[in-house]
Amino acid sequence: MTETAALSGVTMREARREDAARIATLIMLGSAKQTRSAGEIAQEAAHPSYLDAFDEVAASPHNTLFVAELEGEVVGTLQVTLIPGLINRGRKRAKLESVHVDPALRGRRIGEAMVAHAVDFARQNGAGLVELTSNKSREAAHRFYRRLGFDQSHEGFKLEL
Repeated sequence: MTETAALSGVTMREARREDAARIATLIMLGSAKQTRSAGEIAQEAAHPSYLDAFDEVAASPHNTLFVAELEGEVVGTLQVTLIPGLINRGRKRAKLESVHVDPALRGRRIGEAMVAHAVDFARQNGAGLVELTSNKSREAAHRFYRRLGFDQSHEGFKLEL
């Protein structure tokens, strides 16, 4: 356990299929555009497509989905994707996706413990770089990532299909 995890009381583990609805809930709660009621979020999180998506992530050798537990409850989630490539003599990258902490528990260093765990995981799996993207509207998240040593070096683009 990292020092940060010990300070926050967080335990990190790989997600299990039965965590899928809670993970979906955390992602929806953390969305920059979240406008749904708790009931609407619960109903959406129960949709079977989240189990299908979980199964696909779990089957991928390049993806690992983690959850953070506090006192036995899942309070955070993130996904690490290991990306092989040819840049810098084949340096592998790790991409962090869907980093979300229960909004009611923010400020307790849970996110810090989660990111520290992900960076350690990336390093242990041969990655030489960890990258992530964050919605432009999430200014508090940007301050958080900069505080953890991430550099805002690129402008991101996406194309919805």
